[in-house]
Amino acid sequence: MAARQNPTERAELARALRTAVRGEADFGATARALTTMDASNYRRVPLGVVLPRDADDVAAALAVCRAHEVPVVPRGGGTSIAGQATGTGVVLDLTRHLNRIVELDPGSRTAVVQPGVILDDLRAAAAPHGLTFGPDPSTHSRCTLGGMIGNNSCGAHSVAWGTTADNTHALTVTRYGGDTLRLGRGTVPDSLTGLPELIRTNLALLRTGFPELPRRISGYALDALLPERGTDLARAFCGSEGTLGVVTEATVRLVEAPAARALAVLGYADEAAAAEAAPGLLPHHPLTVEGMAADLVREPAGLPRGGAWLFVETGGTTPAEARAHAERVLRAADALDGAVVTDPAAQRALWRIREDAAGTATRMPDGTEAWPGWEDCAVPPARLGPYLRDFRALLTAHGLRGTPYGHFGDGCIHVRIDFDLLSTEGVARFRRFSEELADLVVAHGGSLSGEHGDGQARAELLPRMYGDELVALFSRFKDIWDPYGGMNPGILARPARLDENLRFEVLPKRPVDVAFGYPHDGGDFSAAVRRCVGVAKCRTAQPAGSGVMCPSFRATGEEAHSTRGRARLLHEMLAGEVITDGWRSEEVRDALDLCLSCKGCRSDCPVGVDMATYKAEFLHHHYRRRLRPASHYTMGRLPVWLRLASPFAGPLNALARVRFLAALAKRLAGVAPERGIPVLARETFTRWLNRRWGKGTFIFSNDEVAMVWPDTFTEHLSPEVGRAAVRVLEAAGRHAIPAGRGLCCGLTYVSTGQLDKARKVMRRTLDRLGGTLGAPLVVLEPSCAATLRTDLPELLHDDPRSAELAASVRTLAQYLEEYAPDWRPPRLDRPVTGQTHCHQHAVLGDAADRRLRDRAGLTGELSGGCCGLAGNFGFERGHWDVSAACAEESLLPAVRASEPGTAFLADGFSCRTQLEQLAGVRARHLAELLAEGLPPESGTSCG
Repeated sequence: MAARQNPTERAELARALRTAVRGEADFGATARALTTMDASNYRRVPLGVVLPRDADDVAAALAVCRAHEVPVVPRGGGTSIAGQATGTGVVLDLTRHLNRIVELDPGSRTAVVQPGVILDDLRAAAAPHGLTFGPDPSTHSRCTLGGMIGNNSCGAHSVAWGTTADNTHALTVTRYGGDTLRLGRGTVPDSLTGLPELIRTNLALLRTGFPELPRRISGYALDALLPERGTDLARAFCGSEGTLGVVTEATVRLVEAPAARALAVLGYADEAAAAEAAPGLLPHHPLTVEGMAADLVREPAGLPRGGAWLFVETGGTTPAEARAHAERVLRAADALDGAVVTDPAAQRALWRIREDAAGTATRMPDGTEAWPGWEDCAVPPARLGPYLRDFRALLTAHGLRGTPYGHFGDGCIHVRIDFDLLSTEGVARFRRFSEELADLVVAHGGSLSGEHGDGQARAELLPRMYGDELVALFSRFKDIWDPYGGMNPGILARPARLDENLRFEVLPKRPVDVAFGYPHDGGDFSAAVRRCVGVAKCRTAQPAGSGVMCPSFRATGEEAHSTRGRARLLHEMLAGEVITDGWRSEEVRDALDLCLSCKGCRSDCPVGVDMATYKAEFLHHHYRRRLRPASHYTMGRLPVWLRLASPFAGPLNALARVRFLAALAKRLAGVAPERGIPVLARETFTRWLNRRWGKGTFIFSNDEVAMVWPDTFTEHLSPEVGRAAVRVLEAAGRHAIPAGRGLCCGLTYVSTGQLDKARKVMRRTLDRLGGTLGAPLVVLEPSCAATLRTDLPELLHDDPRSAELAASVRTLAQYLEEYAPDWRPPRLDRPVTGQTHCHQHAVLGDAADRRLRDRAGLTGELSGGCCGLAGNFGFERGHWDVSAACAEESLLPAVRASEPGTAFLADGFSCRTQLEQLAGVRARHLAELLAEGLPPESGTSCG
């Protein structure tokens, strides 16, 4: 079915859909660009996107599309890896409105859900009843039940609880054209004319044509329609990848969740040895048997000896029972080394390595890109070891590399391979390898797909697995459900070729001219944007643990304000087909406008997408030789204005207290009217420190001096932080001196995309540091420290001094730990709550801070997420609502829940300001808390 329409036809379709459905019908460039891709290698440009409000909207939309002969693809979280969540017609986004848990019955252990329900939300609702939904893909925090049904998803616990099909009782499905069916066991709806005959006349083929595998996901599950299997239409529908109809409601089975879990981690010589050991562990009834090799684990700290590992999770009614179960597994395993992990935090840390593999595997250790396409083949578990050896040999024969990992207990292997999908020769090799690997999988009795479905990646090769006769039945089955061919054409039945519609072919063939160096992407902005493979960890409702990414998505719930969404828009900007005005794109600008530049994605994204840098790059080009927003001239050049204002701090503070003058100033400066104007310091930090030293010359050895970076915020807005840090450094036996005069990291210029000015400021800073360059620098403001550590060397990639300066940056805690390791901080013995600065989390790390707080007797955890102010972001007009929503997610609830006597801790000026303006509390830098515990000063000089 053709989807290409001229502008008039597209406009008529859009009008018809907007008239027929109560939900949104968006045919704009942004909506289309956001849905061109899923998490696969493929790209198809839709005509528009419909967000139905309910099942009636789904039926209405399908009826309109049938009348206009336009194909439809249903879409959940967009994490499919085979290309089946993309389409050239209308995309039905089922996540926005159809996301309700209709009913949860603990007695029958069932739940009725709409297709847009996030798996983790269902599990959270079931947990108080001691229940869970068994299948759990690594994308459990953002994948939807509808998508899981469409792909027959499995996850790590399938050895215990099976696939989604095994846990689906009944489905309500709407077909192309708008009629609705109820699917279950035993009966075939009259509207599926021809289906009973297809079953009756092909019993022998249906009984013999499907390999018996725990992870056979490829093709349609026609064997579920056999009479002896109960003619289970719901089961047969699972894994149909949106080609038969749209699920509007599902009744699913829940299973009892173990009250306690333990993890046996087993080390083996290599992945083949681990694979051969996996089937022998199944008689012990584990919950999982997951495997991965050393080439996937960048930092194997905490893992037993070996070149590959099995993660074997066990359950029990008590922690002791779960541990005993794991210890039995450990004793039974013929492993090189092993350990049993019972601490929940340690287990989560290990599982995160495994769950992030879908992202981390996209980069080889040398930085080479690797791609899906042969992501999840499955063979009988007993054949997995020999298969992996043959698989490695095939990779070598084609000059390819990959890092296998996955569900060893079920014989299912995930792998990203360093295909060259940018050149004609590379794509041809991709095809040859795919054909040979398909034959290899079949030779081992396996399935081309063991989890993610066939999509466009593998459906073309299904005849090699099933033979022409059974594949012909697939097409007949599809036609019975969808006689007009409107449901997700090109997938499963009569599929597109596996080397068509590759998402890379539309990108520029040569690197575009950019300001940042992109050192991890060969200086190529396109390669940096390609980092986003679509696993969508940024689309979670809550940050993982103490994570940050992606605060604006959690505030708005809109794909355009996720890291993935912005990366997709940048991809389409480079492609130039949907977004046609390049760096001048208003669609990209609007999506990036709510990016807080928190840098959370730099550390939390499994592939290290750095949207803060991409935003700065875009703004640099977008406003080149153009008038900028007022806030870029005011807050973007804050260091200049504060230096000029410093001598007049008293009068200016007084004027800021005059309401109408403050309102006028904020309006002219582009500041949100809800914001208060920070108070200027009457005495800068540097002036205070110089006065503290007094006149004269002092000679110290290098190991006595601590150079303190006079960042703009400490210098002009919170010098009390600098004064406290000096006291702490002196107590630790160091002499604090300013690092220099007129120094600036360039943060505000970077965050507003004034990169030419930022480079000028940064070079001047390097010049002024002169002979002290390379000496350790104590930087008190985390955002400035992160800028010096990352943005400066990436902008001044042609200046070797920049790397030297970046390497010298220390937080206060890092400096004390490294240069005053024997110092004992004062015992404060009080609880704290507050915020770990986003940039510290993403770039600097807070391990040293945690250890220092422990030694000082400061108890309690700082919140994850983002405070929402994020430098200039929360001050800019139009950002107040999102800024406040970000603060309400973690930070403000933590403050409200704090016990009396709790100290509020926030090292970042933005975090402290947000707490003051939204919660009415005074938060302090760690240096201030420590200084309060020191003995009173006896004098004012340091001589």
